[in-house]
Amino acid sequence: MRPAAAVTYDAVLLAGGRAQRLGGRDKPGMSVGGRTLVERVAAAVPDAARLIVVGPDRPLPGAIFTREDPPGAGPVPALRAGLSMAVSPWLALLAADLPYLSREHVGGLLEAASGRAGAVLLDDGGREQWLAGVWRREILRAALSAYGGRSLHGLLSPLRPAGLVTQGSPWFDCDTMDDLRQARRGAEMNVLAEWTARVCEELGLDPAEVERDLVLDLTKDVAHGVARPAAPLTAYLLGLAVGRGTAPADAAARLSALAGEWERSRPAQDGEAG
Repeated sequence: MRPAAAVTYDAVLLAGGRAQRLGGRDKPGMSVGGRTLVERVAAAVPDAARLIVVGPDRPLPGAIFTREDPPGAGPVPALRAGLSMAVSPWLALLAADLPYLSREHVGGLLEAASGRAGAVLLDDGGREQWLAGVWRREILRAALSAYGGRSLHGLLSPLRPAGLVTQGSPWFDCDTMDDLRQARRGAEMNVLAEWTARVCEELGLDPAEVERDLVLDLTKDVAHGVARPAAPLTAYLLGLAVGRGTAPADAAARLSALAGEWERSRPAQDGEAG
């Protein structure tokens, strides 16, 4: 895959809109994995010559801000506003609510667009994602100047972009609170996987031998049935037992059962009785 830095491009992030299915909340400013959505998308285009954000000003180092006229008029006017500030031969057109988009995905789009007007991500149903693509700036400018409609599909589909299927659901956007919750769970699991790999490297362990889900399920049972501080201690004790030859699944099952018995047998605390 060609690195994104091999092609000179600007990035236009559409960060306006009304987010009606989120009750009018500031969707690009909502947090996933410790960063706002717009920050996560900006991190996927670190090689962009210009980072152009169409939406309200917000703390985003290095970004140029502009607005469609009138604000909230839709993606075509927003693209028009962003494109007017672009100078590079290529342009990445991205929604500001793509929590799984990465630099590698953008690089893949630039590679797929070679010899074409552009390239867009395809979702798991094979549908083009018009707010996750890259375009030749002059071709896009010419198409926009001749277009009087309001639909990105109507504007971009005639340009016949390449479609890119890739791993990691980078096309997934956060239109609803359920989407946002799913993205947050995914971000937590990504952080957990990265941390597990770093710890295994530090301690000389094989990540393939880590029973992650087993330990997480056990600590959840103990935190709920006994006490939250008991969860990491129990995980440590499980490790000691496994180190002495006990099968991990057997030990975890016994400890989960023990936590359940503990919860059922302990006296009700103040405020727990119905």
